[in-house]
Amino acid sequence: MTNRKVPEKWQSNVNAIKAVQVAFDMDEKVQMEIRKSAVEANLSPSDKIRLILGLPVNKKPKRPRLTVSLNAEDYQLLAQKYQLEPSQQLEIKRKLMEDLISFVSEK
Repeated sequence: MTNRKVPEKWQSNVNAIKAVQVAFDMDEKVQMEIRKSAVEANLSPSDKIRLILGLPVNKKPKRPRLTVSLNAEDYQLLAQKYQLEPSQQLEIKRKLMEDLISFVSEK
């Protein structure tokens, strides 16, 4: 794919399209140490691996986020837990955030 064939608004994504994700199956202890080191440095595990390997890391600050994938069944279970309807996804998200904050507060 050359840059000339890609629409102008997608030009910045050309390099990302060419990137290949590499997964590592390693000892759990090694994985945990890399993740722990990444968290302590306020980095993603991917960025920490890039630094360990001597590769450049995007200096642009990222918005720190936690993510979880929820399917329809998950929303059903969470709706029951919070006494809401599964369709009330924003309210469920708000309750989830409260639970996560409570988890940290209790530590």
